[in-house]
Amino acid sequence: MDVILLLIRLSLFGIFALAGVGKLLDRAGSEKAVKEFGVPEDLAQPVAYALPIVEITIGLFLLFASTSWLAATAGLLLLLVFIGGMIYQMAQGNAPDCHCFGQIYSEPVGKTSLIRNIGFAILSLLLVAQGRANQGLDLTGSPNDMLQAVLILGILVLLAVAVFYLKKILDQQLQIAKRIEVLELVSRDGSVAEREGAGNPAESLPLGSLFPDFELADTAGKRVRWADYRKRKRPVLFVFVSPDCGPCNALYPEIKEWRLELMDKVVIVLVSTGSISANIDKFAQDTGVLLQEKRELAEQVRARWTPTAIYVNADGRIASHPAAGDTAIRELVEKLRAEDLTKEHLYFANSNGHETPVKIGEKLPEFSIPDLNGEPVTRETFTGKDSLVLFFSMTCPHCVKMINEIKEWNINKGTHEPNLVVFSEGDPEEHKALDLEAPILLDDGYKLSGEIGMMGTPSGILVNSKGEIVTETGVGASNIWALIGKKRPS
Repeated sequence: MDVILLLIRLSLFGIFALAGVGKLLDRAGSEKAVKEFGVPEDLAQPVAYALPIVEITIGLFLLFASTSWLAATAGLLLLLVFIGGMIYQMAQGNAPDCHCFGQIYSEPVGKTSLIRNIGFAILSLLLVAQGRANQGLDLTGSPNDMLQAVLILGILVLLAVAVFYLKKILDQQLQIAKRIEVLELVSRDGSVAEREGAGNPAESLPLGSLFPDFELADTAGKRVRWADYRKRKRPVLFVFVSPDCGPCNALYPEIKEWRLELMDKVVIVLVSTGSISANIDKFAQDTGVLLQEKRELAEQVRARWTPTAIYVNADGRIASHPAAGDTAIRELVEKLRAEDLTKEHLYFANSNGHETPVKIGEKLPEFSIPDLNGEPVTRETFTGKDSLVLFFSMTCPHCVKMINEIKEWNINKGTHEPNLVVFSEGDPEEHKALDLEAPILLDDGYKLSGEIGMMGTPSGILVNSKGEIVTETGVGASNIWALIGKKRPS
């Protein structure tokens, strides 16, 4: 038992000493972390200096049996304060940087850091429960005991160093893997993955899709809705960032310059994650940063990396593919600078997997195809109101699965929502059995469908009241719904 208690003391010594030294090596980071945990501004600096000294002192006192109990008690109290602070921040929905080991290792407060600190507290509690007189082998005892303790301590130090460097290597490998994924994102070969809900090869929402509605808090604590921007009738450039993203921080000075330069053309909005204080610290007191609880808006618009920018026109429609990375964002801003943003059907496509020509702005060709009732449907049928054109097949299981969603929407849609027109092929009686209250045009060989943008089934486009194609082709159910600003029914 004495050996076990000594090992616990040595482990806690390593933990507290490492935490203290790590914080001393990064005083600015320590002060920032203290502020994020709610310590008043005037106390943050002295607390940030005192905390690592206290941790190192506790660690040193744990080495000796005569002072171990006092050190373990102090360590337990300190850990309970940390745990309480973490629980409070998590309950508030915040994720400040725990800065647990300072410059050596840090992470946002979460379940992992909370469980780790609870584990350390349990070790301290075990020592406290043993009482002053029973703290295990004393390093000041016999030479043999001291030699054994030194060897044990040396092994623990070597293990800690090995784990530390192994983690650094793994983190580097993870960053490399992420960079490779980003490169793949911006250099796809145009192949389309066969999976339900698949979008185009660059995994973006189709151009022309309505930007999804949202309500987020900004760094001033104000609730901001998408409707607030829509009232201005101005284009918006959404830039998805993170306070922990190095390229985002490097790009921010340029973003500030763009805001001033382009203020008469486009509104630039930062969308981030994390705590208010972390974002204010990183983005220079910018109270216009919108904060997601997780990454809900970014996931909806498929801005999977930071930084990523998406341009939305004055009609509230997505008018650019995601510009992922600082270089791509600069290129997009250069295009915004050069273009007349009031121009109709303006969009900014990239070639990252978007090999199919975008038909936005093209009028439907002249045609005449009878519907299932023999009534002719022509280009003129589309004038007067927007229409959602669905490319469908009875042999496509995803189409058949989607048809009930389409029928429910078509029956319950509002008067402002688009008409529905379906292009398919096959047996007329099978299509009549669908009981769909919308024109179904049997396009043999999908000849017309291919001309106007069909990309497999199910896919779709939106046509405006002038018979012009106003969106990129949406492939898969979720992208088809995005064309008209709807989430896929669950």
